[in-house]
Amino acid sequence: MEHKDKVVIVTGGAHGIGKCIAEEFRKKGALVAVIDLREGKHCVGDISQKNVLETFADEIIGKYGKVDYIVNNALPLMKGLDECTWEEFQYALTVGITAPFYLVKLLAPYLAEGASIVNISSSRDRMSQPQTESYTAAKGGIAALTHALAVTLRNKARVNSISPGWIDTDYKKYDGADAVQQPAGRVGNPMDIANMVLFLCSDKAGFITGENICIDGGMTRQMIYHGDYGWMLTE
Repeated sequence: MEHKDKVVIVTGGAHGIGKCIAEEFRKKGALVAVIDLREGKHCVGDISQKNVLETFADEIIGKYGKVDYIVNNALPLMKGLDECTWEEFQYALTVGITAPFYLVKLLAPYLAEGASIVNISSSRDRMSQPQTESYTAAKGGIAALTHALAVTLRNKARVNSISPGWIDTDYKKYDGADAVQQPAGRVGNPMDIANMVLFLCSDKAGFITGENICIDGGMTRQMIYHGDYGWMLTE
């Protein structure tokens, strides 16, 4: 029960990958605090708002007095060059980069011995589809923020990031091209990410910090050329 009674914060923890992470920590006996836009028994709030983060941090410290693990998972807005407004782009960056930075800043004085911070980036931090600029920029930013925090928080907390690829949060099983195109032979699910988060927050990962781990079934390692192995580009 390595995670028993550890205080864990998960942003965006009411659905999808974040919900799975929170549930897995609870199964291990951890004390989990979630903040999410969605209604529920967790803290409901928009982490793009400075006062929301401050209030949330105050509540956590007032209740527990410390923090062991922070999982910055909240999802930025995804819009592209054609439709994304200034305000929407700024919102994406605030949720994806500024909020994780500020939450860590607020809680840094209260990090317990052996603390771990895990930032959820995306394989889009290194590859893109058209019209995804706001999301991609935010995910690239948090991947870079990770190694900066790791150096600043040396001897105080380990800081790592995870870049998920295609993760189906409904645990749907895919056949045919959707599965076969991935070197691992399947589409991912939230447990693939949650397992790594728990590992990175464990003593087994005690020598890992400033690292980004891409969990994408090997897709970003696969070279694709028109006409090669049946791949065809259609315009």
